[in-house]
Amino acid sequence: MVQAYILIQTEVGKAAAVAQEIAGIPGVTQAEDVTGPYDVIVRAEANNVDELGKLVVAQIQAVQGITRTLTCPIVHI
Repeated sequence: MVQAYILIQTEVGKAAAVAQEIAGIPGVTQAEDVTGPYDVIVRAEANNVDELGKLVVAQIQAVQGITRTLTCPIVHI
């Protein structure tokens, strides 16, 4: 299982709507609108890195109002 945080920048005033829509995507375990340099932080999981990439590119980035994403895979050191 691969888990990651996805940091998202949105259009002005769209953070809450983006977080709500992303929360309903399978593989997303948490989506919160936040303050700071990013507008939404998502925690997601997939069976492998390829599936995680497909989740981000095909489903999360397709949500209207997103301007940029940064995916941070979780590592256990």
